[in-house]
Amino acid sequence: MKVVHTIEELRDQLRGQLRVAFVPTMGNLHPAHLALMKLARQHGDPVVASIFVNRLQFGPNEDFDQYPRTLAADIEKLERERDVYVLFAPNEREMYPEPQNFQVQPPSDLGGILEGEFRPGFFGGVSTVVLKLFSCVQPSVAVFGKKDYQQLMVIRNMCRQFQLPVNILAHETVRDADGLALSSRNVFLQPAERAEAPQLYATLQSVQADIQAGSTDIHALEGQAVQALNSRGWDVDYISLRRQRDLLVPSQEELSAGEPLVVLAAAKLGGTRLIDNLEVCKK
Repeated sequence: MKVVHTIEELRDQLRGQLRVAFVPTMGNLHPAHLALMKLARQHGDPVVASIFVNRLQFGPNEDFDQYPRTLAADIEKLERERDVYVLFAPNEREMYPEPQNFQVQPPSDLGGILEGEFRPGFFGGVSTVVLKLFSCVQPSVAVFGKKDYQQLMVIRNMCRQFQLPVNILAHETVRDADGLALSSRNVFLQPAERAEAPQLYATLQSVQADIQAGSTDIHALEGQAVQALNSRGWDVDYISLRRQRDLLVPSQEELSAGEPLVVLAAAKLGGTRLIDNLEVCKK
C-alpha cells in the first residue's frame, strides 16, 4: 500500500487509472470501514482510501480536537487487509491551503432537517470536502455506509445535480453482536454506557415492528420512542420516520399504501452522541 500526503503525490499514483474506487474516511478505522473497502475492491481497481478529519463539518462546540486520530494503527489495519492500493492522508494545510470560501450548500429541505437541524453547517462541510476529494481522486465509484443515511442521500444528490461521473455505492450498517452500529465515537462510551448503547437500535426495531404491524400514527410512535430512551437516561435529539426516497414526512395515504420508510435517530448517552437508522418496509 502506498501512503501519500499531498495531492500531487496522489495524482502521480493514479495517473492513467480509469476504474478507481474510493472510500473517504476520517480515520480511527474499525471493521465497518474495512467492509466499505472490501466492497470498493469488488467494483474498482485500484482502491483509494482517504483519512482526513474535516474541520468544516464540525460545529464550534463539537469534538474536532478530541476526535480520535490513529494514523499509524490505521495504516497497519489497511496493510493487513490488503484491499487498498493508495492511502491519501493529507493535513489541513494540504486540503485547505487558503480559506475555503467556495462551499457546497445542500438545499434546506434535505441538508437542513434531522442532522442538519441539530448540526448547522454539517452537510455543507461534508459536501464541500467530498467534492474536493472527488476532484483529487477522480474515482468512478465511491463507497459510503448506510449508518450515515442522510449523508449518503446528500452525496448522491450532489453527484446527480453536478453531473459527477461517480457511482455512489451504499454498504449496509455494520453492527456489533448486540446491535450497536459501529462508529469511531463508540470509543468514548464508558463501560456502563456501552452496555446501554444497543438500546438505540432496539428502539428503532420496536418502531419498525409497530409500522409493520399496521400502525400509522407516526407522531405517537416517535413520541413513545423518544420517551422510552429519555427514561433510560438518554438525551434524544430526534427519532423520526421519513420516506426513504427523500427523507420527507410521509402522508397518511403513503403510510397506508406501504411507502418504504426509514426511522432515523440521534441521541446522546453521557457525553457521546450516537446516530442510527433502520429501513422499514411493510411485510
